[in-house]
Amino acid sequence: MSVVRGAIRSQGRERSVGAHAVARRELIDSLRARRPQVRGLVGWSAVEAIPALLSGLIVARAVDDGFLAGRPWTGTAWLAALGASVALGAWGTRRTLARLADLVEPFRDDAVRRVVSSAIRRPALTGRSGSSADVARLTQHVEILREAYAAVLTAVQQFLVVTLSAVLGLVALAPAVVPLVLPPLLVGLALFAVALPRMAGQQRAAILADERLAEEASRLGGGLRDVVACGGEERVIETAGRAIDEQANATVRLSRLTAVATVAVAVGGWLPVLLVLAAGPSLIGQGVTAGVILGVIAYTLQALQPALQSLIDGLSGPGLWLLVTMKRIVETTDQPAPDVAPQPSRHLGAHPDLLLDSVTFAYSPGAAPVIDALTLCIPAGDHIAIVGPSGGGKSTLAGLMSGLLPPQQGQISLGGIALGQLDTATLAAARAFIPQEAYLFAATLRENLTYLRPDAPPEDLAEAVDRLGAGSLVARLGGYEAELDPGLLSAGEGQHLTLVRAFLSAARLVVLDEATCHLDPASEAAVERAFAARPGTLVVIAHRMSSALRARRIVVLDGAQVRVGDHEELLLNSPLYRDLVGHWHGYTTRASHGVPDTTS
Repeated sequence: MSVVRGAIRSQGRERSVGAHAVARRELIDSLRARRPQVRGLVGWSAVEAIPALLSGLIVARAVDDGFLAGRPWTGTAWLAALGASVALGAWGTRRTLARLADLVEPFRDDAVRRVVSSAIRRPALTGRSGSSADVARLTQHVEILREAYAAVLTAVQQFLVVTLSAVLGLVALAPAVVPLVLPPLLVGLALFAVALPRMAGQQRAAILADERLAEEASRLGGGLRDVVACGGEERVIETAGRAIDEQANATVRLSRLTAVATVAVAVGGWLPVLLVLAAGPSLIGQGVTAGVILGVIAYTLQALQPALQSLIDGLSGPGLWLLVTMKRIVETTDQPAPDVAPQPSRHLGAHPDLLLDSVTFAYSPGAAPVIDALTLCIPAGDHIAIVGPSGGGKSTLAGLMSGLLPPQQGQISLGGIALGQLDTATLAAARAFIPQEAYLFAATLRENLTYLRPDAPPEDLAEAVDRLGAGSLVARLGGYEAELDPGLLSAGEGQHLTLVRAFLSAARLVVLDEATCHLDPASEAAVERAFAARPGTLVVIAHRMSSALRARRIVVLDGAQVRVGDHEELLLNSPLYRDLVGHWHGYTTRASHGVPDTTS
């Protein structure tokens, strides 16, 4: 058992180290991918560096050539020049912050895409629905990541700008004092660098302790009534107390390590001042003036020490949160590789058929199959509806057809190519899957509608909106360039917009998983007729039986049995279908939905 436990711990460390490396690589790659923005940041940083570069030199001139020389107006003029340089540096700082935003916001968007993609993929890959608490926690991590990334970039940028400028100013002002200033600064940085990895480890431990405490509190809070009824208060107090103590201990250990940061600032920022003051008589004996010594002190106290303090504060606070949170997101969102390695992009042809060959799917190894040995051929251009009782596997079948769920047995192919062998880009271009809950995001209406086809011509967009009867909705929202707030839309309006998005896409296979359930019957009929007339294949998970009546063929999921046919055939040979039609209320004639009556 000890060997097994050792192996498990070793694997955990390997995963942790791997996530750590991935996190660092992604942080570095984020900057490499945005070289123009980085170059702009460097350029404006040069303007921002002007006050730090000139401060000591100007102070020395103001003292030596002005005030000590009995020319106060000259000294005042030099100080005015210093003020002008500060104003110029402030302008550079303003422009620098804008360039920093150009780096931070895309980084946040990448993290959001990673979290959302993981939340979408995890149920498909594991067969288990994701926890809303997990998604909410990861979303919170993304916001922490954004703030920490911005703080770290700002601290590092300002440290590099100020330190380089101050050192250049020291060399120009008094090269003899550089050995008194630069070595302590490097020692302070080295001391902090040695402590930083341990601080990162303790920060990670503190975050995990916070998560465990939140999970424990949530779990216990949901069952307090049962706890009291069973007399389990003492046990609950003991369990919650352990989580609280663990979180408190992790915080204390982290606080002890942060004391190293204070020592590093003292060594790198304050020790040079003491050394310069102690060497003052010797420096004056070598011809160094009082103004030069004051200039050196200005460089140290007004530039180097604040820059070092900001850097250490940024890295020991937001920096640790950045690295640990990024690592946590990588660990949580990394998905196992599929059993079948994706193949290079392959051409599906103009008319791909969808074939399910002896497909079996269950959500866990011991569970009964939801889909069992299903064989179904859907020719290109077909329009089928899938009906059945709630929990009968309709959405599961839609996920299989869309490539979101891998079958345990059998194969699903599109255009003769297994879905598992299609690369992500080819599969995304070949099919559009629209679930019941609409996905919209805060952007312009045009960006939402063209999400699956960003290069869609305006006339194609207008046609899609017109064909699906969404013109009045687009007008009410303020037109295509209006900023969309998804929270202000009704469920039906959200569905209507995502349906326009799918219609506009180039996908030859469209799967609607109850994607019209929030529309009124007339709008649903118009939408489905438009999709049926659209080139390609349409699969509808029917919310109303009227959707089935509009389809060319109907698939009835009846437990282990699957029946396929048109309306008349299924009325004759499927008792379940007859029950579904018999229980369909609210529509008494098919003609009211624009469907010819063929049952009489």
